[in-house]
Amino acid sequence: MIGSVVSSSLRLRALVVVITVVVMAIGVASLRKMPVDVYPEIMPVTVTVQTEALGLSAAEVEQLITVPIEADLLTGTPWVEVMRSESVPGLSNIELVFKQGTSPMHARQVVQERLTQAHALPNVSKPPRMLQPLSSTNRVMLVGLSSKSQSLIDMSVLARWTIRPRLLGIPGVANVAVWGLRERQLQVQVDPKRLRDSKVSLLQVVKTAGNSLWYSPLSFLEASVAGTGGFIETPNQRIGVRHVLPITKASDLAKV
Repeated sequence: MIGSVVSSSLRLRALVVVITVVVMAIGVASLRKMPVDVYPEIMPVTVTVQTEALGLSAAEVEQLITVPIEADLLTGTPWVEVMRSESVPGLSNIELVFKQGTSPMHARQVVQERLTQAHALPNVSKPPRMLQPLSSTNRVMLVGLSSKSQSLIDMSVLARWTIRPRLLGIPGVANVAVWGLRERQLQVQVDPKRLRDSKVSLLQVVKTAGNSLWYSPLSFLEASVAGTGGFIETPNQRIGVRHVLPITKASDLAKV
C-alpha cells in the first residue's frame, strides 16, 4: 500500500506539487478567518462577584455580606457547579464556576439578574458588582515600577493616570490590571487624650469629617449619597445650582 502511494507520487510529481500549493493557499486564506484563539480556553466559565465594605472586619464581611449574598441571591443560579467565597477586611469575593459548555453571556446574565435584588441586603456596603470576564491566559506581560526619588503615591498617580491609559490605547490590549496602588488621601488622625478632654467621641469625628466632604465612601453617613444642587427658575431661564467642594487640601479639612 505504502509502496504504491510512493511510486504514484513520484510518477505524478507535478500533480502532487500543484495539490500541495493549492492546499497551502487554502490554509493561509483560512487561517486569517479562523474563529479560534491562539491559546484555546482551558478553564470553565467563571463569574466573580465582589462587594466593597470599607471599615468592616473579615468576620463582619462574612456575616453581613458574603453569607446573605450566597444564601439569598446566588443560591440556585442555573448551571452553577461550584460556588466558593472569600471574606477579607473590607471586601467580599464570591466565585461561581459554571458547567462545561455554558455560554459566558448566559452565565453573566443569570448572575446579573440575581444581583438586581441586592437592595434587600443590609445597607452596610457598596452594591455587589461582577468583575469583567478574563481568559485563563489573559496576563501576557508583567511590568514593575520602582523609583528611588518618587514616593509610592506619586508612582501610583503616574501608573493610574498616565501609564495605564496609554497601555489600553495599544491595539489588542483589553485589560491592564494595576496592583499595589497607594491612593492619595486626606486622613484625620485623632489624639485619644484630646478627644477625652474635649468630650468628643470618635464617631462624632468620623461623621463630621465624612459629611464635610462632597462624597464619602462610608455608607452610614449622609454624604455617602452624592446629592444634587437642583436649579432656580427665573422668568427667562433655569439656572443650575452646582456643588463646589471647598475642601481641596489637608489644611482645609483641618479647619473643620
